[in-house]
Amino acid sequence: MDETNYLDVRGMHCAACAARIEKTVAKIDGVREISVNLATEKGRVTFNKNRTSIAEITRRINKIGFEAKKINKYSNSTSEKRKDVSVLKWKFILSAVLTFPLAWAMLAHFKWASFVYVPELFTNPFFQFIITIPIQFIIGFAFYERAWKALKNGSATMDVLVVLSTSAAFFYSHFLTIAMVKNPASADSIVLYYDTSAFIITFILLGKLLEAKTKLNTTEAIKKLYQLQTKTATLYFDNKELKSPVERIKPGDTIILKPGEKVPIDGQIVDGFTTIDEALLTGESIPVEKTVGSHVYAGTINQNGVLKINVTKTESETTLSKIIRIVEETQAFKAPIQHIADKITGVFVPIVVLIAFATFTVWYTTFQPGDFGEALDKVIAVLIIACPCALGLATPTSIMVGSGRAAQMGILFKEGKFLEILGKCKIVIMDKTGTLTNGKPEVTNIYVNRLSENAFLEIVGAVEQTSNHPIAKAITQKAKSKVHFLPRVNKAVSMPGYGVKAMVNGQKVIIANPGYYKKNNIFIPPQADSLVYDLTEKGQTVMIVFIDSRLAGIIAVADEIRASSIVAVSRLKQAGLGIIMLTGDNRNTGMTVARKLAIKNYQTEVTPQDKERIIQQLKNQGNKVVMVGDGINDAPALASADVGIAIGTGSDIAIETGDVTIIKGDLKRLIDAITISKKTMTNIKQNFLWAFLYNIIMIPFAMLGLLAPWIAGAAMAFSSLSVVLNSLRLTRVVI
Repeated sequence: MDETNYLDVRGMHCAACAARIEKTVAKIDGVREISVNLATEKGRVTFNKNRTSIAEITRRINKIGFEAKKINKYSNSTSEKRKDVSVLKWKFILSAVLTFPLAWAMLAHFKWASFVYVPELFTNPFFQFIITIPIQFIIGFAFYERAWKALKNGSATMDVLVVLSTSAAFFYSHFLTIAMVKNPASADSIVLYYDTSAFIITFILLGKLLEAKTKLNTTEAIKKLYQLQTKTATLYFDNKELKSPVERIKPGDTIILKPGEKVPIDGQIVDGFTTIDEALLTGESIPVEKTVGSHVYAGTINQNGVLKINVTKTESETTLSKIIRIVEETQAFKAPIQHIADKITGVFVPIVVLIAFATFTVWYTTFQPGDFGEALDKVIAVLIIACPCALGLATPTSIMVGSGRAAQMGILFKEGKFLEILGKCKIVIMDKTGTLTNGKPEVTNIYVNRLSENAFLEIVGAVEQTSNHPIAKAITQKAKSKVHFLPRVNKAVSMPGYGVKAMVNGQKVIIANPGYYKKNNIFIPPQADSLVYDLTEKGQTVMIVFIDSRLAGIIAVADEIRASSIVAVSRLKQAGLGIIMLTGDNRNTGMTVARKLAIKNYQTEVTPQDKERIIQQLKNQGNKVVMVGDGINDAPALASADVGIAIGTGSDIAIETGDVTIIKGDLKRLIDAITISKKTMTNIKQNFLWAFLYNIIMIPFAMLGLLAPWIAGAAMAFSSLSVVLNSLRLTRVVI
């Protein structure tokens, strides 16, 4: 039996670290899947719990030099990361303070700085040796510890490169210092590299500090979602208001919400009227009016009015909790493009070591024969400049920021791979009912004969409220919006497939579709018959009303097109995407909607299985297909498409159904989702390009001696920081 657990993994510093953890855990018998995210420092592992355990998995990870522990997959570790940043800051400050005298002493070697006074103490080899020891072995101890564990387990990481380069500089300088004691006359000709060791560690710490601080910003979307959660609610019990922790509130409880307060938990208004700001939850900037019967969601803000709310969800089941889960899980999954970096980093460090060895050999034997110091200088630069940190951060940081930005706009990506695939899709298949239309019938036309409209609606509304049919509900809702009283109904009888009949105020009332009257040879006046034909041709459902065997009126009902559908379809066309509408409705209804939206390619009267078959045919032709549906009857089609996009509406958000969910059903967000996907992939490619070019250009520079080791350390730190900063540009994506 499989089980999925989430891990907090500390101590990773480059892509090779994440790859080594995945490689180690994958070898454990029973492990099905392992994914480790360098940027979030989290892992996701699926395993057969009859063959292994989470304790064994964390033990193996800890054994190879990292700190892993099981966590709740929805835990917010921002505070712990801030502690890590604080530790890094003090390590850097201490290292910088100790490096400062060495940096000052370096000025004695440059003619252009001959006017600068350099204390003799700072140039003393023993002084340099003493102040470098704490940098190398105390502040830098973590590098040694991780490098040793990596080598012991047959792998090589960035720490190995750092240890090789700084140790070479330190111990060679130490050797020269001891040699100078034996031969003081050689002191003037000796070049020491203590400053190289100190500079490299200091710059790496600076880079890691800046990177860690910047990576905290990549979780801004998650932090904002967490900030929407409230800890307490005002419970209304026994005519008293009591403060209660939200986790103790259960469905069926009643809570009080006052102006300016955040909704603590999902529920339905039972008393009061207000407007609710849902911007941070759905991306909708205009406050939404709420009254009795309206649903409200945790994290939204009450603008005005005191509300009584009947709780409908537990804290863990709220829409907000589901959104947080989706966003965090998206950031835990890898996009397919990340595997490029994984394959490269798996062999990168050993190749760099070989390049460094070749560089030393060529310099020591050819360029400057016998000059060990010069050859060592070039080797150190090669080892440091080649660190694959930027390569490892290229994908996960972009996925984190891109998915976070999408969440702020009310778009939820289930996994990172869908963020990658969506932008590549060229065909968009759309369901009609509940996707392009509102999903519920509404009265569009009323024709009355002999009676006033209100009198007509009183009778019709009274009869239709006896039925649960969606069309009957639409007519009843229309009647109740116009009149305040509906008379009593007797002998109501449903006529399946046709309508309903009943007695109202002693009058016989029949409300039925045209098929009923045709079947029973009931005469419809020509003018009314013509109107019925016109309305039917426009795709509307027509109900004809007879009272005491005489025509009383006609009501047309239709599922109205969403306000956002026209704009969405237009924008999709402008983006060069092919649009297909598939609907189970009849030809007239489907054709009417397609014409209004200017969709040329459509099919009507198709079953859910037909939709799945059509999608599979398009995929077999080499097309990447997006399916957009309401997430219920479209489940087979959503699952079959390359990317299934579920339209969430109200409390019935289809978060668990599609690969992507658009909250609140705003179809304009569909093109926004595609745009974010494309921009995220462009961002990842920019990161990869920079990471590859950085190594391709800089390694030869280091090999040729054109890059001092301390500059290499600074450049390496800058490369990682630049990748994270470039990813953060996605937070400013404006649609």
